[in-house]
Amino acid sequence: MMRQFHAAKKSHPGAVVFFRMGDFYEMFYEDARLAADELGLALTSRSKEKDVPMAGVPVKAMEGYLIRLVRAGHTVAICEQLQDPREAKGIVERDVVRVVSPGTLVEDEAMDATSPLWVLAVCFANNAERQVRPEIGLAWADLSTGALRCSMSSPRRFADDLARIGPAEILIPDLGEDDDAVARLAETARSHGASVAFRPPWDFESSSGHRALCSQLRVSTLDSFGIDDSVNILGACGGLLGFLEETQKGALQQFRDLEVRRDYEHMVLDAATRNTLEIVCSSVDGGREGSLLGTVDRTTTPMGARTLREWLLEPLLCAKAMQSRHQSVGVLAAKLDARDRIGGVLEGMGDLERMAARLASGGGSPRDLVALAEALGRIPALAAEVESCGDTLLSNIADGLDPCAGTVESIQATLVDAPPLGLKEGGLIRPGRSREVDELRSLAEGGRDHLAALQERESERTGIANLKVGFNKVFGYYLEITHAHSSKVPEDYVRKQTLKNAERYITPELKEYEAKVMGAEEKLRDIECDMFLALRSAASEESEKMQATARAVAAIDALRGFAVVAEERNYVRPEILGHQDGEEKVLDISDGRHPVVEACMQDPFVPNGISLDSSHTLSVLTGPNMSGKSTWLRQAAHVVILAQAGGFVPASSARIGPVDRVFTRLGAGDDISRGASTFMVEMVETARILRHATDRSLILLDEVGRGTSTFDGLAIAWAICEHVHNVLGSRCLFATHYHQLTDLADSLERARNLNVAVRERGEEIIFLHQIEEGGTDRSYGIHVARLAGLPPPVLDRSRAILERLERDEEGLTGRVLPPATGVTPAAVGGIFELMRDSDAALLDEIRAVEEDSLAPIDAWDLVKRLRQALVGEGLNKAPK
Repeated sequence: MMRQFHAAKKSHPGAVVFFRMGDFYEMFYEDARLAADELGLALTSRSKEKDVPMAGVPVKAMEGYLIRLVRAGHTVAICEQLQDPREAKGIVERDVVRVVSPGTLVEDEAMDATSPLWVLAVCFANNAERQVRPEIGLAWADLSTGALRCSMSSPRRFADDLARIGPAEILIPDLGEDDDAVARLAETARSHGASVAFRPPWDFESSSGHRALCSQLRVSTLDSFGIDDSVNILGACGGLLGFLEETQKGALQQFRDLEVRRDYEHMVLDAATRNTLEIVCSSVDGGREGSLLGTVDRTTTPMGARTLREWLLEPLLCAKAMQSRHQSVGVLAAKLDARDRIGGVLEGMGDLERMAARLASGGGSPRDLVALAEALGRIPALAAEVESCGDTLLSNIADGLDPCAGTVESIQATLVDAPPLGLKEGGLIRPGRSREVDELRSLAEGGRDHLAALQERESERTGIANLKVGFNKVFGYYLEITHAHSSKVPEDYVRKQTLKNAERYITPELKEYEAKVMGAEEKLRDIECDMFLALRSAASEESEKMQATARAVAAIDALRGFAVVAEERNYVRPEILGHQDGEEKVLDISDGRHPVVEACMQDPFVPNGISLDSSHTLSVLTGPNMSGKSTWLRQAAHVVILAQAGGFVPASSARIGPVDRVFTRLGAGDDISRGASTFMVEMVETARILRHATDRSLILLDEVGRGTSTFDGLAIAWAICEHVHNVLGSRCLFATHYHQLTDLADSLERARNLNVAVRERGEEIIFLHQIEEGGTDRSYGIHVARLAGLPPPVLDRSRAILERLERDEEGLTGRVLPPATGVTPAAVGGIFELMRDSDAALLDEIRAVEEDSLAPIDAWDLVKRLRQALVGEGLNKAPK
């Protein structure tokens, strides 16, 4: 037996081996020590081998322990008994039947019903070939749904693609410690929360990948997929399929189609943008509540929820595709009765997609098949309701609905309505389906009735009122009599077991009926099991149709959910603009609202518009803290994402030219663990935006430059605005406290100033949360500080300092710095608003100097005098 364990361990050296021994999974050696630490198990040892540590978990409770180990980052190899111990001659045959890792943990309790479970393979050239072939091939799959996808990436885009896919596990070819690309990719993967598995590089050969993919998809060529000559994509597919075959120990029947993703099909949202905008999870606790997804999700089925999540994370770029979704949402919003009837059909659907994938892979319990038949049985009614809507897209989707009527009929005719979970529990087959099953069931149930009558008869014969018939696996059926009545035991009773308070006996009659009952029950279980396995095998032949049907159901559910939330929250259909002259730059939102904030508020949300187009691409927004600037920025992004995902938007109207990427820089905490300050994080993210944005992108920037000195920050913010306006041409909303930036509207043709309205009432300010035309020169920081609870002495001192600084600014009339391209002289002078009166006097003296007539000795004396004045009571000292 231990040789079997060592063989399993040798084949899976990096895994914890769950070794089946009867009713337990045992672990040995280092596996046992690890399990004892991670799972809190008692560490023992084998009685004959004191130096072999051992720990075990019950078979019935194995799933919970498995999930805990895998979530802790470990891989588990499950080594099962392949024979019935009663039939084995010698040692029971065992082998590893499945390897479970973070990307293959498909237990229901472990998976989020609303999220996919991706395992991603990455393929790239080695150091010698990377200059010629720098691209990265990606292939990813979800075992639980049968989804298989691939795309091309690059070192520059890899982090964005990783954020888009969100894999639980990433497979990387082990090209050796000297390959810096391997280390960089692994670090990027781990920073996104994915588990990394290094695989042999030969698993990623393109030729073997081509063969594996053709075999998996049952085709002779990949021409129709357009990847026949994509070496790295083929290598990634080969590495992925090889890993899945190795871990699942068999054919991957659930994967029968390949979806090739193209860059031009979807909006790109990088990891920073997704997190900042809280698209699918809240930054507070990582949950759905408080996210855009949690706010707009009105889906009914798990696969519908997963589809909606994908639509929000990968909005469309094709205007016609968006318009088709909007048309369908509009039809469903208008046809209330049909929409409600569709919702009623969907409510009993369950997770058809994962049930179909489980069936295709050879799995599925009796209850799964009954649930599958229930879901498929609803398809005809769903198709009829969808067709009645008269919408082109909905009708096209409904064409993919297949009720698999023959399979449904077989399941319903064969299985009882509420079967037990396990195959060996019996009671699976519906009465009347099989004469043999009915006869055996009658015999087994009749035998039990006879045993009850026997107990009553023997109790009367012996005069022992508490005599009872019992059963255990060791002795079978027995008669139990307490010691108090031992003198009444008849001579034909044969004693088999002595207990503390009773004796157990058997009789020839009891053993005869035991043989009949036990034989009938065992044979009945075997026949029912065989019938179920045959039924499941036949049903799996249509699993591909079921998976396609599930995808169609998911799309219908997501579209219907958009319609429901549109009616509930008063969302409107956006107008998606094509490529007419100037139209691609339009972002015109009237009375826009932040969907998440509005849903959380009891008071009415104050709507605000956004207006950008080819003649106005940059808006500089000024205003105090707490006035709603960040909300307005996020609101713009949410409206665009919802519109391009296919949904209606929170506004009175919206005209949108498709956005290829949304970029945000809306604040970050210190990244201390990586040695990066807040300002460094801000600059890295801003640099990324400036490198990747295009003229079709939407850029949202909030307080860029605030993490350093006033002069540095203002200079950086100014230059960024110029670069976005003059070089990128992107649509940009820039919120700032640098009031000097409002002068950009005088020098940049497509720049405009906006401010958040505030009303003053004595010492108080009232935030109106309304965006108005024009800039502002006040930030109301001291007012906000008072609201935050700063002590009165600090506030009083702040006001005194502010008044002095503002008064000193009046003495500055000259201009010191020559303007750069697009920089106005009027704006540059504002940089020196913090100078004091004495500093202004020094500037006046410098202006009075006639440099052409100044002797060298006089120049030296002037510099010395100015330096002494500055050091004595210059800019470095606070005002008194």
